[in-house]
Amino acid sequence: MKRPRIEGYAVISTEGMIATADGKFPEEIKIPADHEFYQGSVAAASAVANGRHSAEGGIGEKHRKRIILTRRVDILTPDPDNPNAILWNPGSTPFDEVWARLGIDGGTLAVVGGTDTFGLFLSIGYDAFYLTRTEASVPKGRPVFPGVGTTTTADEVMRKHGLVHKGTRMLDASVNCRVEEWGPKG
Repeated sequence: MKRPRIEGYAVISTEGMIATADGKFPEEIKIPADHEFYQGSVAAASAVANGRHSAEGGIGEKHRKRIILTRRVDILTPDPDNPNAILWNPGSTPFDEVWARLGIDGGTLAVVGGTDTFGLFLSIGYDAFYLTRTEASVPKGRPVFPGVGTTTTADEVMRKHGLVHKGTRMLDASVNCRVEEWGPKG
């Protein structure tokens, strides 16, 4: 099986947070233009990857092939609640094996969170990471990547993993909401 194109999608606060400290998606970073961009991108993907406590949301969520990352299983396991999903413990099975189990040759995998999932795929290798920035403040929340916080930025973490800023597109100028594309050098 051919490896998929791996794309990450996250919207962050000025501090680099994707959720509040209790794991809820903050109202402050819900921007309709970003939601439209995100939903369109996820709908075009061949499959979605998310952590057990994260969700893609949206009308087609249960109909997409999905990889749910969890430490609660030792082997690849069908999700008992969703016939299109498999439960994956990254500590026990290599990613290529997981992708082969989905039965998709190539295609695109949309990685949609949370923190540990975004961090794991930094090591696996993103072909693109779409980072939406907002002007909203969510202090002391859950960061986009492990290590992001008061002294480390999302940009620094991505650069450390070989990603470079490829360009920026304004999604909603009225609230200065913009999406940056990051990808491998070259």
